[in-house]
Amino acid sequence: MFKGLGGLGDMGKMMKAAQEMQGKMAEMQESLNSIIVVGESGAGMVKATATAKGELTALDIDPSIFNADDKEVVEDLILAAIKDAQIKAQERSQDEMRKMTEELGLPADMKLPF
Repeated sequence: MFKGLGGLGDMGKMMKAAQEMQGKMAEMQESLNSIIVVGESGAGMVKATATAKGELTALDIDPSIFNADDKEVVEDLILAAIKDAQIKAQERSQDEMRKMTEELGLPADMKLPF
């Protein structure tokens, strides 16, 4: 008569696993704020620092590149450094997500959050 209730235990396990995954996702999102990446351009003359979430936190420019005649070059170097930092932030975020999915026993290419 209660034969169909056997699946409730599995449902409970699934719910617990989902809650665990949700908690780990929140932890990972928080940790991305403390992971720092540095993008560079012009052989390190311009450096952009960002969190793994992609938030730009600092910009370091070698003073030797400041020349009124090279304004466009300086602007290009700044943009290139910021883009490099953004790419590194995205890659680091994806690496952290991949680690988490592997820890949870999920396929490495699974896209989270759902």
